[in-house]
Amino acid sequence: MADYVLQLKNINKYFGKSHVIKNVNLSFERGHFITFLGPSGCGKTTLLRMIAGFYEPDEGEILLNGKNVERIPPYGRNTSMVFQEYALFPHMNVFDNVSYGLKVKKVPKDKMTKRVEDALELMQLKGMKKRFPNQMSGGQQQRVAVARALVMKPDVLLLDEPLSNLDAKLRESVRVELRTIQQKMGLSVIYVTHDQSEALSMSDAVVVLKDGEVHQVGTPQEIYFEPKTQFVADFIGTTNLISVEGKGNNDVAYGNTVFHSTNPVTPGARYVASVRPESIKISLEKAEGKVNIKTSIVNRMFLGEKVRYFVKDELDKEWIVDMFDPGKTLLSGDAYVTFKAEKAWVIEDK
Repeated sequence: MADYVLQLKNINKYFGKSHVIKNVNLSFERGHFITFLGPSGCGKTTLLRMIAGFYEPDEGEILLNGKNVERIPPYGRNTSMVFQEYALFPHMNVFDNVSYGLKVKKVPKDKMTKRVEDALELMQLKGMKKRFPNQMSGGQQQRVAVARALVMKPDVLLLDEPLSNLDAKLRESVRVELRTIQQKMGLSVIYVTHDQSEALSMSDAVVVLKDGEVHQVGTPQEIYFEPKTQFVADFIGTTNLISVEGKGNNDVAYGNTVFHSTNPVTPGARYVASVRPESIKISLEKAEGKVNIKTSIVNRMFLGEKVRYFVKDELDKEWIVDMFDPGKTLLSGDAYVTFKAEKAWVIEDK
């Protein structure tokens, strides 16, 4: 039986007449790294703030270790939140910033010092406890904010886009550090981001949200390769969405091209198939045993490790094809896009 550290049951939230969180039901296993992913305004931060206790749900239950906490204020829950702006006290040094919550809880001084020093060492901040925030880089300030959360030994660590203020290279290195620390300590983490690469690279499971609704919950691989809705397919990475019709024997037809669907389909029903650009090849001739669609190459971009081709088929549909390790020869003119039938993930057209 799964060990759930947190459960959300029928959660609804309204701001005035706006229904911002719509009947959300989620369960989070202990020790997992869960990411809320979605565009701006989808409700991911609102949901996180309800878990932290800064907002109350208008309907539903929040269970932390099996106990209802939806009416308990933030200081009464054993959760810690790291904000996008870090929210460090500028007049306090690193030690005082990190120990602040422990002082409020009146933890004995010797235990407090040990916990703070352990957290600083874990976050590679040893020797910096007397520095002030304005004497530190953005990456170091971010580590202080996480250390301040970790010393509280929370049941759930909540992270609200904590890397968005860092430059791309630093963001990637801190991303690796966070995931390593989470796995080393067995932390239960809920992470909010709109960055797909962060969600896919760090998470045990991803919750994809749009307009306050959960569209899909799954592993990064499931979210990427087996999207349940057109929104998920289109939002996560780049894909080609083609309109197909169900045929007999679980086949689908795209124009005059018929291929087998790995998902059950109803004859005569309309579907959308998602085919990732890296799953497609461009060939001057038809490829044996694959789906072949006749196209013309209309544009291309050389990106070093790959060439991104833009091709148009006889139905006037534009496809994106990523050809890796392309060498110096670039293709042009008429060609076929070819892919294995199982690489086309069929979704209901709605």
